Amino acid sequence: MNTELYLDSRQFSIVKLIVETNGIEINDLASKLGVKPESLMRDLTSLESHGLIRVDKLEKTRLVLTSEALEALEKGLVEERIHRVMYRCIDRSVNEFIDCVSRESGLSSNMVKIGLQYLIKGKCIVIDKKIVKLYDDSRCLDVLEEAAWIKSFLRRLDEALSQDIMVLLKRRKLIEEEKEQVIVVYPEEKLREAFHRGLVKEKKVITVVKPSLANELDKYVIKTFDPNQPTPRVRSGRTSAYIDFLDEIREILVYMGFEEVKGKHVEVEFWNFDVLFQAQDHPARDIHDTFYVKNKIRERIPKDLLERAKSIHEKYWGYVWDEKQAFKPILRTQTTAVTIRALYERGAGDYRVFTIDRVFRPEDLDPKHSMEFHQVDGIIVGKNVSFKHLLAFFKEFSSALGIREIWFKPAYFPFTEPSVEGFVKHPRLGWMEVFPGGMFRPEVLEIVGVKGVNVAAWCFGVDRLAMAVLDIDDIRDLFTRDLNYILSMKNVLLPFFTRRTSAGEVRVVKTIHMGKS
Repeated sequence: MNTELYLDSRQFSIVKLIVETNGIEINDLASKLGVKPESLMRDLTSLESHGLIRVDKLEKTRLVLTSEALEALEKGLVEERIHRVMYRCIDRSVNEFIDCVSRESGLSSNMVKIGLQYLIKGKCIVIDKKIVKLYDDSRCLDVLEEAAWIKSFLRRLDEALSQDIMVLLKRRKLIEEEKEQVIVVYPEEKLREAFHRGLVKEKKVITVVKPSLANELDKYVIKTFDPNQPTPRVRSGRTSAYIDFLDEIREILVYMGFEEVKGKHVEVEFWNFDVLFQAQDHPARDIHDTFYVKNKIRERIPKDLLERAKSIHEKYWGYVWDEKQAFKPILRTQTTAVTIRALYERGAGDYRVFTIDRVFRPEDLDPKHSMEFHQVDGIIVGKNVSFKHLLAFFKEFSSALGIREIWFKPAYFPFTEPSVEGFVKHPRLGWMEVFPGGMFRPEVLEIVGVKGVNVAAWCFGVDRLAMAVLDIDDIRDLFTRDLNYILSMKNVLLPFFTRRTSAGEVRVVKTIHMGKS
């Protein structure tokens, strides 16, 4: 660059720091200039468009203190807190010692057990014939010294730690790695050269030339505009490919003769469990597998329906059925609560219904599990409906989605017999269970008062199914708010149903385009 480059005072300060540091994080740049990082973006975009700087987005890993570490710095490590009170609890059985220390220190029993191991390992105390005894006071001091040493590293976490120290702190769950996106700004070669040659100069930029400035225009840089420059292209919006996928699931099922029904997110236990012949002491009804709602809801259930449920539960499960528990409100754990309502309301006949909606379970969030996810649930009702019709339905539906690899294995569910689980193969995550189903047990049909028909009940783990069809590795990506990611989701061409002609050839009746732009 041989010509002079004039910048306003703000951009000149930005360029000066970038060149002097030969690359700087935007947070550090903002700190040195005394402004917020977001306020720099317009200037950086302008400088980058003129080829003066390069803006890179990098992923950076840093160590952060866990909640356990913060508590340790405030109150002491668990072995220190136990040591403060242990002399009041010594010479007792292990359980009595743990209860005593827990009471005196405010630590939970589990935390006392963990801290006890550090004191035993350090030979401060010993368990002799199931009695906790003091072993060596001097060794106790060694344990406390090591605890102080560990806390010293926690206080200077920003310094470089050795690999052994990092392993120790991670093992004790005192630190964890946190990934963050950082923006780094680098000077381009032509800017570096121009700056060192003194060609980058500071002047005030003006966009409007007033008559009063006519005699002093050399003090300013007049920003010019080119009306012939093309305007930026605005990208049209689009729905997520996952939303398109759910809509196409609906269309396929309607094409197969199903009618969609809707239900409530907040249900009572009766429709979610009891009517489905699921015992009130079944593990799935435990608080660890169900979200319970504090607010009461008004739910009217016919008396004869309640009496049948009570009679059948007590007869087959052998316990006293509690009507009050049946009316407890929960976030539904399965959309079968919707289809069983439809079966009760419609009774016997020949029909098919389905529902697509969200269910809620206290799951740990990982690439294949979420605490809130979609299910597609349906029933096939008819006098001659059998288990083979259910398997045929799973295969036909999979074929409509373009899935060729599917296998079944026997399963157990409280409300169906026989029962089956269908698996499809994800290209990278392997086999995933997505098609549970079976024939409603006679007890279920007796509770809802349906006679003379068989009912095939099925359910899709539609989020996992979408991962296989849309080639997504992480269930969380289905619900992303990242517009760029949504726009990048690939189009998937799904073959819908095919029809054989009299000549034996196969013709596509319909083709579905997933993830339409």
